[in-house]
Amino acid sequence: MLRFFPLDAGVTFEAVRSDLIGFDWQNNCADFFIPGDEEHVLRVSFRNDVIVRMLDEMAVSTETDPATWEGLVPNHFAYRVDGDRFLEAQSEAWKGGFPVEHYRFVTGDGCLDVVTSLPPNFAVIPKP
Repeated sequence: MLRFFPLDAGVTFEAVRSDLIGFDWQNNCADFFIPGDEEHVLRVSFRNDVIVRMLDEMAVSTETDPATWEGLVPNHFAYRVDGDRFLEAQSEAWKGGFPVEHYRFVTGDGCLDVVTSLPPNFAVIPKP
């Protein structure tokens, strides 16, 4: 069973109208379009190593039965996820004995999944 735990990103918007603008592999951060705000983006950053996948939401919904998912909130953007195959598929060598978490960021066009050992940071910044 997939369990979703909503995270507070510090800004409220319709996630279905948002989208990933880009991921900076050098700095481990992702920028997302904030619907209705042409001047700013939501930056989600990670303080240590990450494993990332970017998927169309349709592909995510075929991995498990959405009827068994718990905790999804309509139009919510950020979650910590328990019980997903993406986290389970990561090697023990990469995990290095440290506890890691799976985070999912949902937009109208897709999902950004991130496995890392520290929670993400959120910041509204001027559009680069």
